[in-house]
Amino acid sequence: MQKLFTFIGLVVFSFFVSTLTHAQAVEFFGTPSSAISSGAVIPEGKKMFWSSGIVADVADSSAQVGTYARFGNTKTQALSILKKLQAALAKQKLSFKDVLYLRVYVAPDMFQNNKFDFQGWFDAYAQYFGTKENPVKPCRSTIGIATLVQPDKFIEIELVAVY
Repeated sequence: MQKLFTFIGLVVFSFFVSTLTHAQAVEFFGTPSSAISSGAVIPEGKKMFWSSGIVADVADSSAQVGTYARFGNTKTQALSILKKLQAALAKQKLSFKDVLYLRVYVAPDMFQNNKFDFQGWFDAYAQYFGTKENPVKPCRSTIGIATLVQPDKFIEIELVAVY
């Protein structure tokens, strides 16, 4: 009988612990085949990390100011920004697995007939999110805008993480 009570106690305890653990995770929802989530539920008691809008670092410091090579195309700039955001998260002991939301501003590429290179952004994003290493697909807005502060910068990203 004591073994039965011990067993029942362990089952109840395991259920309680798994319920608490599950309740502590951010729950994303949406279409499974989509690259992003439609929404998320944040459990009570979680903290949030917010970044300001981040732009790319110089891709080629030997390139002349005002040339395409200086900052690169939208994808090159997006990858630079994502690396900077990854480093900022790491300083807080966080990672892209903690990202809840991305707000992305894409400006026309003045070197490509003022076309928006959304695909360049999507390709950069796909290297970090919804992957085998990081299956998280955060909520996201991608917004086409007239320009950023510098005309040779084509993308700016804001990030919100939950932990």
